[in-house]
Amino acid sequence: MKMLPFKSSSMASLGVELEFQLIDPETFHLISRAKDFIRNIKESSFANHIKPEITQSMIEINSSIHKSANDLSEEFKEIKNFLLQQAQVLDVLIAGGGTHPFQKWTKLKVFPTKRYKNLSRQFRYLLKRSTVFGQHVHIGCKNPEDAIYLMHALTRYIPHFIAISASSPFYQGIDTGFNTSRTTVFNAYPMSGVMPYLTTWAEFSGYYYKMRHLGIIQSMKDFYWDIRPKPEYGTVEIRVCDTPLTIQKAIRVAAYIQTIAHYVLTERPITLTEDLYYVYTYNRFQASRYGFDGSLVDAHTLQQISIYDDMLETINRIQKSGNILGNMGYISLLMEDILNKNNDAKILKEIYKEKESFSNLVSNQCHIWARS
Repeated sequence: MKMLPFKSSSMASLGVELEFQLIDPETFHLISRAKDFIRNIKESSFANHIKPEITQSMIEINSSIHKSANDLSEEFKEIKNFLLQQAQVLDVLIAGGGTHPFQKWTKLKVFPTKRYKNLSRQFRYLLKRSTVFGQHVHIGCKNPEDAIYLMHALTRYIPHFIAISASSPFYQGIDTGFNTSRTTVFNAYPMSGVMPYLTTWAEFSGYYYKMRHLGIIQSMKDFYWDIRPKPEYGTVEIRVCDTPLTIQKAIRVAAYIQTIAHYVLTERPITLTEDLYYVYTYNRFQASRYGFDGSLVDAHTLQQISIYDDMLETINRIQKSGNILGNMGYISLLMEDILNKNNDAKILKEIYKEKESFSNLVSNQCHIWARS
């Protein structure tokens, strides 16, 4: 059987991608200026860390590979300062958050790369509707079997990752009633959701090549799963998080995910069974809809528990891994948010209630990101 190559990485090494909103400083709509950004930075040392995304109102920053959240934090501070300088030159604002609160997808322009043009022809309105903004976290694995285990085991913690990063309660000009509306957007794609229950790299390789032979996919990028492997990097990519309102929050989220991944890979606390996927969609919905106030079903105990309580218990369990990685300072700050049930969705709702205007809300989002 043909095996898909997998590049070995340091266990639980960390890389992060963050997608941001480009904002018109007069109207606070999204603005199609990504081409100008990319053109302006092509000779810069940061060019490899700043990339376009699906539509021209988005920009993405990518980190290097790091052992700890401390190193990631220092790098992201430098990239952020450079990005702000470029935004000032172009008279554009930048905002965090998982969705733009009131932008209509019909007004957006696809970024003119060959891949995005092909996707636009295939998916039509779905592609523009995917102008939502996420934080993707890459965790390094020594070998593909570790990657398979980690992908399945992390499904247990997906509600945590959604609840702590939720920052998209508003979408298309309405209050959705969700902590994160972004998580629902990709559900319409044919290869969304979760990876099939494949328990070895040989099984996964057979599945990948069969799907490619059938013409359903061309590359790993065509899997829009919540968690997917990136064998060319030697990582597992977690894709369910909204882009937070601040760089600091993004670092805390990354530290939490890295620490759980280290705990999972070293202690192997999760027994892999298909039961993990019987409850997956329910748990994912609960976190997206209710945040910390949601509940989840533990696939092994078959008990329903609150996401809030489960996160506090999990933080106690992962302290050893957190200390090894040097991440407990970030996790302690994140724990304060959990104890106060304070995610970015709550902050955005409070700002909107005070300002009574979506334009004022976006203005505040830009200010929060710049001053952070």
